[in-house]
Amino acid sequence: MNINKILVPTDFSDSALHALIYASDLAQKYDSELFIINVIYDLETASGLYVPHMSLNEIFKEMEASASKELKRFGSTYYSSLKKVHYAVLRGAPYEEILKFADSNAIDIIVMGTHGRKGIDRLFFGSTVDRVMRNSIHPVLAVPSQHGFKKEVHK
Repeated sequence: MNINKILVPTDFSDSALHALIYASDLAQKYDSELFIINVIYDLETASGLYVPHMSLNEIFKEMEASASKELKRFGSTYYSSLKKVHYAVLRGAPYEEILKFADSNAIDIIVMGTHGRKGIDRLFFGSTVDRVMRNSIHPVLAVPSQHGFKKEVHK
């Protein structure tokens, strides 16, 4: 099995960091390229609804600049020894953009944290990892959060 390209979508949560640690270990073991992406949820693109652009475009520019900076810092100590690390900030429905990115970059495996959005966000947008797993042609490694289940469940 060859793992040349590993995709790690992140929402900067603890769960995503835990997935990044797994992906970094895999990348080191297989001398793979590591792609770390963040998707900014774009309500207009994802839903087809019209949203006035003037202030929204400025907000998205600021969000993209902030996400771009955070991508390069997020978990960097775990992959600092890797030579081939790429970053991208995308806009749209997260699961759709993750799948498009994986397809267009010939990704060999997607590594994601199992817990991202919480509360009302999850109710409205659903679980991104669930949607990616159901629709991906690429293998998906879903990494549970370190704090995902209580220890007594595993007894």
